[in-house]
Amino acid sequence: MTRCSFCRGNPLYEAYHDLEWGAPQTNDQKLFESLVLETFQAGLNWLTILKKRVAFRKAFDQFDIAKVALYSAEKISELLENSDIIRNRAKIESAINNARAVLAIQIEHGSFANYLWAFNEYQVIQNAPSSAVEIPSKTELSIRLSKSLKAKGFSFTGPVVMYAFLQANGFVNDHTTDCYLYSVRKEVKRVEL
Repeated sequence: MTRCSFCRGNPLYEAYHDLEWGAPQTNDQKLFESLVLETFQAGLNWLTILKKRVAFRKAFDQFDIAKVALYSAEKISELLENSDIIRNRAKIESAINNARAVLAIQIEHGSFANYLWAFNEYQVIQNAPSSAVEIPSKTELSIRLSKSLKAKGFSFTGPVVMYAFLQANGFVNDHTTDCYLYSVRKEVKRVEL
């Protein structure tokens, strides 16, 4: 079974690739978790985040959006003392800020998923990269999404981070054509919310 080259050789990474990466996501809590983890990943290796994901879930109340939005200065201090996660004050504060922004989007658009999927008219963008070098780090879509999120008060949501987020959550099928999941993901043309 051939997989995308980025995950080969590590069982944790392969499981993430096989079960999650590129599968269209419509659950707001899972989308928020992915957003937070992508922002923490900036400047680091994704495998580092995967290894700490269980600890992140525990530290951030399973990424309950409403709970994270209410985090206090005391909770920030607690997170900064937690050696099981990445202790970066700016990224911790960003997670809290972004939780508040997600709550506002839910009120305005009905759900975070609805707001996100509307950017590409609820269609999965089907790419056909033959190798990882053909996959861009950002696209016109990630640039538009980044600008919109920033206008709504989000932070750490630049175009490169947002493209990784779009890939991870199935808005874009960037499995390489030799990957066994490429054709599986290619069958998904549209999401229904």
